[in-house]
Amino acid sequence: MTAPIQTGLLAYGMSGRIFHAPFLAAHPGFALRAVVERSRKQMQATYPGVISYDSVPDLLHDPAIELVVVNTPNNSHVSLAMDALRAGKHVLIEKPVGTSTADIDALYALAREMNRHVFGYQNRRWDSDFMAVRQVVESGQLGQLIEAHFRYDRYKEAIHTKVFKEEPTTPGAGLHYDLGPHILDQALSLFGRPSEFRRTFGSFRPNSRVTDYFQLHLLYPTGLNVYLTTSLLVADPGPAYVLHGTRGSLRKGRTDVQESQLDGGLSPLDDTYGIEPAEATGTLTLMSEGGEKLATNLEPLRGNYMGLFEAMYQTIRAGQSYPIREEDLRAQLEILES
Repeated sequence: MTAPIQTGLLAYGMSGRIFHAPFLAAHPGFALRAVVERSRKQMQATYPGVISYDSVPDLLHDPAIELVVVNTPNNSHVSLAMDALRAGKHVLIEKPVGTSTADIDALYALAREMNRHVFGYQNRRWDSDFMAVRQVVESGQLGQLIEAHFRYDRYKEAIHTKVFKEEPTTPGAGLHYDLGPHILDQALSLFGRPSEFRRTFGSFRPNSRVTDYFQLHLLYPTGLNVYLTTSLLVADPGPAYVLHGTRGSLRKGRTDVQESQLDGGLSPLDDTYGIEPAEATGTLTLMSEGGEKLATNLEPLRGNYMGLFEAMYQTIRAGQSYPIREEDLRAQLEILES
């Protein structure tokens, strides 16, 4: 039997508690071995067997650890990931993996030198709402796609207490590096690299010094126009996904429940995990050959971030290709940084 992948977390804040630890503990192919907790030691209350190290070097010197999760502030991702690679570890890196294409190139060059893997953590590919959008697009029911709008909106007027998110001189600050990577990765995974792109930045919160409104316009050779928008000042969000094609249209809200379920302590192994409420449906409207408009509700899907961890396990243990590719991450950073 193949031994589980011994894994260490570099932090146990929101990201570690919600998006990483539950899956590493639940997936039989991983063993959640250690965490870095510089001050408050909290993780052992939920995961009693976990070793709590005082510093990153202490964790990286643990010879049993194969995989390190870099879930620290954005501006530290690259340096810590490179330290982990030099220590002979595979790395799973929270979004954004880096803040420039130079970061991506350096990370993957070092990974190849060390014969280790770099994994980008783009969990929103496994959101139930986006999975429904992908299913419809790949079915071809919309015909030739003409226009697509992806939005990720919140209402957070207050300046964040985490300085790295709000300081313009800090690499990776601003909404385009926070929520932007989610919808940009979704678009790139679904439509591929655009032939050209245009960007709009805005800063509207009182005393804001960084981007809190961001829109991308991706243009494709087929004529498809994709608009990706994020804002921190949307009090009444509309649909997260609106797509129009020559044969119909699709509207779908941001209805994935995983984050709220995980925050409430629900296990990814629970039978109710990831299942959208029955009323949280999207609408697919198609035109018949006779010109009749036919509208149907989408079947709720089950989102599951475990798909990312399974893909990572299969890459490390079975040599399979990881779906979040180097070229995807490089294209993402090329668009965000330019």
